[in-house]
Amino acid sequence: MAGAPKRQDTKKFFENLSGAGKCIAVLTSGGDAQGMNAAVRAVVRMGIYVGAKVYFIHEGYQGMVDGGDNIKEATWESVSSMLQVGGTVIGSARCKEFRTHEGRLKAAHNLVQRSITNLCVIGGDGSLTGANLFREEWSGLLTELLQQGLIDEEAVQKNSTLHIVGMVGSIDNDFCGTDMTIGTDSALHRIIEVVDAITTTAQSHQRTFVLEVMGRHCGYLAMVSALACGADWVFIPEMPPEDGWEDSMCQKLSENRADKKRLNIIIVAEGAIDCHNKAVTPDYIKDLVVRRLGFDTRVTILGHVQRGGTPSAFDRILASRMGVEAVLALLEASANTPACVVSLVGNQAVRLPLMECVQMTQEVQKAMDEKKFEEAVRLRGRVFLSITAALRHPQSSFNVAVLNVGAPAAGMNAAVRSAVRVGIAEGHKMFAVSDGFEGFYKGQIKEIKWGDVGGWTGQGGSLLGTKRTLPGKHLEKIAEQIRIHNINALLVIGGFEALESLLQLYEARADYEDFCIPICMLPATISNNVPGTDLSIGADTSLNAIVETCDRIKQSASGTKRRVFIIETMGGYCGYLATVGGLAAGADTVYIYEEAFDIRDLQANVEHLTQKMKTSIQRGLVLRNENCNENFTTDFIYQLYSEEGRGVFDCRKNILGHMQQGGAPSPFDRNFGTKVAAKAMQWITRTLKDSYKGGKVFRVEQVFYIPATSHQRPLGMNS
Repeated sequence: MAGAPKRQDTKKFFENLSGAGKCIAVLTSGGDAQGMNAAVRAVVRMGIYVGAKVYFIHEGYQGMVDGGDNIKEATWESVSSMLQVGGTVIGSARCKEFRTHEGRLKAAHNLVQRSITNLCVIGGDGSLTGANLFREEWSGLLTELLQQGLIDEEAVQKNSTLHIVGMVGSIDNDFCGTDMTIGTDSALHRIIEVVDAITTTAQSHQRTFVLEVMGRHCGYLAMVSALACGADWVFIPEMPPEDGWEDSMCQKLSENRADKKRLNIIIVAEGAIDCHNKAVTPDYIKDLVVRRLGFDTRVTILGHVQRGGTPSAFDRILASRMGVEAVLALLEASANTPACVVSLVGNQAVRLPLMECVQMTQEVQKAMDEKKFEEAVRLRGRVFLSITAALRHPQSSFNVAVLNVGAPAAGMNAAVRSAVRVGIAEGHKMFAVSDGFEGFYKGQIKEIKWGDVGGWTGQGGSLLGTKRTLPGKHLEKIAEQIRIHNINALLVIGGFEALESLLQLYEARADYEDFCIPICMLPATISNNVPGTDLSIGADTSLNAIVETCDRIKQSASGTKRRVFIIETMGGYCGYLATVGGLAAGADTVYIYEEAFDIRDLQANVEHLTQKMKTSIQRGLVLRNENCNENFTTDFIYQLYSEEGRGVFDCRKNILGHMQQGGAPSPFDRNFGTKVAAKAMQWITRTLKDSYKGGKVFRVEQVFYIPATSHQRPLGMNS
C-alpha cells in the first residue's frame, strides 16, 4: 500500500479530515523502546484533532484482555510532557492469554463495549502478527459474543470491521520494510556514549575493550556503532567471519598497536556467530586476544542500558510522523483495507502491507538458519546493503584532495576519515587541504595517511580547518596548486558556501582546464539549507543539542508555574532547526523565515498561551529562527509576551548560539558522514577510471554532490 498522496495544501487537507464518531485505541506491546511515548502522543493528539475519541490501552495486550481501568480515554493534556520520557508510560507486557482464542474473545468484548474499531499497535513483529490475527478473527469473535448474549445485534453491526495499523518499536532495527524502527537511534546514542567514555580509559592504559551490544538476531546496532566509533573489528549474525578469522583479527589488532594506536575496540552483537553457527562470545574473544597477543583486555556488556534514557531528536520526530500517518491510515481505511504498518523509506513515512513485511522479517531468520547469509543481508534491506557495499574497494591509483568549506559541522571529521581510508583502500593517494579554499590557494596541502585520521569519527568541529572563503577570486592560484600536486579529483565537504564554490569552479572550466576533473560535494551544515538533499551532515547533532537544552529548560519550570520560554535557534534564513526542534521538544509555536507572520499572529499565540495556563499544563515553549524577521526580534517577542501575558504568565528568553555547532557528533551524523563519504569516493573512482586514457584524466563535464538520498545529483547549467 502506498503512502498518503502529496498534500498540496496541508492545512486545507487536515481541516477536511473528520474522525467524528470514530474511536481509536493505542497500545504498546513487547519490549520497550525510546520514542514509543512520542508515537503514543502523536496518535492521541492527531486523533483528538480530527474529532475522534482516543483510548489508552495500558499494559499492552494484557490490558486489552483484562479491560476495566486498563482501557481509558485519553485527553490532550494526558500526553503532555511525554516526548522526552523513555520507555512507554502506558506500559507494555507480554500476554500469553491473548495468544489463546478465549483471550482474544475477552479483548474483543472489551473493545466493543467502548465502540473501539480502530487499533494502533506499537511493537515488534510478534505484536503486529498478533494484531493481524485478531483482525482476521474479528467477525467470528463478534458472532460468538452475540451467541453468548454479551452483545446485541446492533453492536455487531456498529463494530463490524476492525482496522489495524502498526508501528515498529524496536531498538534492534530488525523489521523488514522500514529503514529505521522507533528506538534504534536512541539505542545508538547510549552505545556511543559508553564507547566514547571507555575510549578515554582505554587510551590511558593501552587496553583492548570487547563490547557486547544488543541484537540477538540482527546486527544493525553492532554494525552502525562500529562505523560510528571507528572500531577495529565487529561481529554480526548476518555476516559471520570465515574460518581463520582469529588469525586475521589478531594480526589487525597487532598492526594497529604497531602504528602507535593506544587502544582497540571490538564490538560484538549478542547473537554473533561464526560460519558454522557457533556462538562468538565476548569472553571467547577476550581469552583469544590475551592468549595470542598478551594485550590487557576488558569485556563490557551494555545490556538494558541501551533501552533506557531519553529518546533522541531523530526518534521523537520519526515516532511523531509515524503516529500522524497511522491515524491518517485509520481514517482512510475501508472494510477491505488490509492491515498496514507505517514505515520509514528514505525520509518519507509510508504505509506497507503488514503481513508482507512480517513474512520478509521471518525469512531473514530462516535464511540465517540455513546459512544463506548473503540472502539474509539482501532481505535486511538497503541499509545493510549500502554499508556492506561500502566495504568493497575496487583498486585504482590517483591523487584525490579533500577539504572542508564553510562553517564547521559535527560529522565533518567522520566524513574526512571515511573518504581518506576508502580512498587509500582503493589505491589512491589522499591529500588534505587545510582551511578550505583559502588554504588551497596558499598551498596548505599535504598527503594524509591511514593513521592520520585515527580517532576522528567522534571529534566535533573540523580538524582540517574550514573557512567561508570562496574560490572565485583565487582561481589562478588554485589551478596552479592542482598542477603542482597533480590532483586528479576533489572532494568538498561543506554547506551552502561549498555549493557556491563548486558552481564557481564549474563556470571557470572554460578558462581553466585544471578544473575539468571529478569534483564531488558532501552537504555538511547544521542549517540543512543545501538544496536537493533531505539532510546535511551536522543537522542531527545540532537538533539533539537544541532538544536536550529545551528539555532542561522545560524541566527548570517544573516547580514554577505559568512560565513561557522564548528560545532562539541558529539556521540563518532556513527554518529547519527551529521547525524540527520545535516538533521534537513539544513547542507551542515556531517562528521561521519561510512562513511570514505579523503582529496579529503574535497576539493570537499570546492568547493561546493565556488559555493554556488555565489548564494543568502551565508552561509554554516558543522557538524562533534567528533570521525569521528583522523587526520581530527575540527581544521584541520576549517583551511583547511579557507585557501581554502580565499577570497570567512570566517569560524567560534563551539564545542558544554556537552551542548548537559544537560537541561530539551524534551516531546518526557519524554514520551518515561515513556512508556518504564512502559513496562519494566510489563515484570519484568510477569517474576517474571512465575518464582516464593514455596516462591522463580527460575532461569531466559534470560536478556531483551526494545528498541524503544517496543518489548522486549533477550540478551544472540547470542547478
